Amino acid sequence: MADRQGTEVGATYERDVLRSGRVVGVLAIDLERDEVVLTRQFRIGGHLATGRGEMIEIVAGRVDPGETSEAAARRECVEEIGLMPLSMKRLFDFLPAPALTDEIMTLFLARVDAAAAPVRAGAPNDGEDIAVIRYRIGRAIELVNGNEIQSAPTILALQWLQLSFSSVDSSIV
Repeated sequence: MADRQGTEVGATYERDVLRSGRVVGVLAIDLERDEVVLTRQFRIGGHLATGRGEMIEIVAGRVDPGETSEAAARRECVEEIGLMPLSMKRLFDFLPAPALTDEIMTLFLARVDAAAAPVRAGAPNDGEDIAVIRYRIGRAIELVNGNEIQSAPTILALQWLQLSFSSVDSSIV
């Protein structure tokens, strides 16, 4: 390794890296009802960091081997909020915590029928017990501004929605 002047430096660094890989996040919206469908579930990491383990989040999960990101996003919607997207659009990829993990998340926008959402969902074989919650879009954004949401992908997705809301219509999703 060389320093800024090109002089060889014999430094060794030790780093812990969590190998996580590909994941998806889905911002589920119902434009007819002006609502987003989110989840609330206990997260041990959130509990250890803040003492508040109940996290409000977008739909999210791992991409299984051999599965496309879009297929994973659809599967996660069914598992976590009990809804199959009516349509879906890939937004962008981002690294939630590049200093700690190799996790790369693909964020999708999905159009759903929020009225059909169950009160609880989750994949029983994964031990998930997820509360499905619906918020008016403006209220969901207020939750971010009021520091009631700490999940980075959820904050990012809702801020994207706030910035893009005037251009989001059913023709793009």
